[in-house]
Amino acid sequence: MICDDWVKCLQWAVYVPALAVGLPLNMGALWQVLFRVRRWSVSTVFLCSLVINDSLLLLSLPFKLHAYKNVWRLGKPFCSLLESLVYVNIYGSILLSVCIAADRYVALRLPFAVCRLRSPRMAGLVCAGVWVLIFVFSIPVYDFHASDAHYHESYCFQNFSNGTWAKQWLVVSLETVFCCSTAAMVFCSVQVVRTLGSLRRLNPNDAKLRNNKSAKIVLSSLVVFLVCFIPYHVAVLLYFHSKQNGAGPETINKLRLFVHSSICVSSINSLADGACYYFILKENLQMARRDARASIQVRPTEVPTSCRDVCEPMCQAM
Repeated sequence: MICDDWVKCLQWAVYVPALAVGLPLNMGALWQVLFRVRRWSVSTVFLCSLVINDSLLLLSLPFKLHAYKNVWRLGKPFCSLLESLVYVNIYGSILLSVCIAADRYVALRLPFAVCRLRSPRMAGLVCAGVWVLIFVFSIPVYDFHASDAHYHESYCFQNFSNGTWAKQWLVVSLETVFCCSTAAMVFCSVQVVRTLGSLRRLNPNDAKLRNNKSAKIVLSSLVVFLVCFIPYHVAVLLYFHSKQNGAGPETINKLRLFVHSSICVSSINSLADGACYYFILKENLQMARRDARASIQVRPTEVPTSCRDVCEPMCQAM
């Protein structure tokens, strides 16, 4: 049967739409970036990073669907590669979300320094640093099944070796990264919403500020971040604590199901990234049209493009 328990049902309910929706969105975003966007911006750099990050997850989803409760016969190295892609996606999404939130914060709270702090080159360096960090820290994933005697009788995405759960530093590192990222995400989002509220009160006739669209986008991003990633990190922490303290098989089995279902929930973030693609591409097309008009009629007092983008910080940062 395709769906013979609730975790498998949840996987099909999440992963199939993620593939059906995520793949066209990724291909469409790449098409727009490669053939329609003529000038790279901060938002375009973050867009490419998100597309790559979500594409890595999409590559692993069909195998993840097949692997659940089935003996893995495609080799342990390939299994470890696919498992690493899942963790790269989770923590790539977390860190890139924090970068985008911080970019919004800088754009609104530090307007006079924004030309120095925000540039496509700087965004590229930040994204490169994120990729190096997450791939380096994904190396321990290749030892998750180190104690398996025969890879053709092992399982993938499950049944990790006891040695894996004995690595306290690994769980502590994951939880620390998530807690620090969550604190930064909440701080930047709250500050941006408060700043937008102040601007709305100071400029009551501004239509863009009055409809509160930007604040809703920021809050929606924060809610998606918390809903997608909190369950997984709670599940891992509880499962690790139970393993360390010799909990009974029934408790371990329930927590194992919690871990599997929470990973499913974290994958929903790849669907939410579609909204980011929409707003980033919309902003870039608007920028292209604005630059085309500016090239026809250049004003003597025109503000440089890199600084002028700050006037629409929310679209640029999405």
